[in-house]
Amino acid sequence: MEARLKSGIWVKALIRRCDLAAIPIAVLARGDGDAGAILLKFNGGATGCSVLTQARGQDGELVWMRATGPGPVAEPDADAYITRQRGRDPDIWVLEIENGSAEPLVDGRII
Repeated sequence: MEARLKSGIWVKALIRRCDLAAIPIAVLARGDGDAGAILLKFNGGATGCSVLTQARGQDGELVWMRATGPGPVAEPDADAYITRQRGRDPDIWVLEIENGSAEPLVDGRII
């Protein structure tokens, strides 16, 4: 079994990475510190929002799935998705990042 980084530590590292890049980030919902799933809401302002969720690929590598589809959606649609997921799993972390692009901030493939 592969050792995995605790969710709380991963979140702190992402916050630090955003701070160093001067990208605003906020924790909207605090999840389980050890194994909580993580949702990232990228808010591009007028261009819309994207929500990414963690998943594991076929060979166990970390990947990010575009939970709200391939393109940006309106912020109320992104928030509705997050609310549904929090209703199913209250241990989910939710972070909002005021940046339209996820690529420079997340490790792993985005599918």
